Amino acid sequence: MTTQLDDSAITVLIGRFFRTLNERRFEGDWAKEYFTDDVKAESPHGTAVGADAVRQSQQAVEDWAVVQYMNTDILIEGDEADADTATASWNSLMTHVHHQSTLGQLGEGLDPLFTVGGVWDVDLRRTADGWRFSRTSVRPIWMSGTAPQLPAAAE
Repeated sequence: MTTQLDDSAITVLIGRFFRTLNERRFEGDWAKEYFTDDVKAESPHGTAVGADAVRQSQQAVEDWAVVQYMNTDILIEGDEADADTATASWNSLMTHVHHQSTLGQLGEGLDPLFTVGGVWDVDLRRTADGWRFSRTSVRPIWMSGTAPQLPAAAE
């Protein structure tokens, strides 16, 4: 079971993580602020673990000229048997702006925006440095605009 202090810390972690993505602040060991070393990330781009999951998260942002992720309705559930683990989920509106070079490759006249409404589900683990994501999963519910060209293995 999480306390109000835990819930607040987890909510701040989520907010800081998405601010980092939106602002592309990937200096140094940026991921240690958000992920456990064995994090598992699941997305339409595929599934990755550990350092590969971190690279996947960063690459998913860098593939776009600009991103803005807005999140709401964060629900946090503590594990009654283990005070050091929790789950959280929230709704997310994820707006992506294609690079001009990508638009040129995909064809003229395309909308530069690709927008996704989805749900994030995460597992969290309390570490010596605070709460960290041990698993992230994003599930699109709806999409609008021209989707990215995913690698064949992820389609």
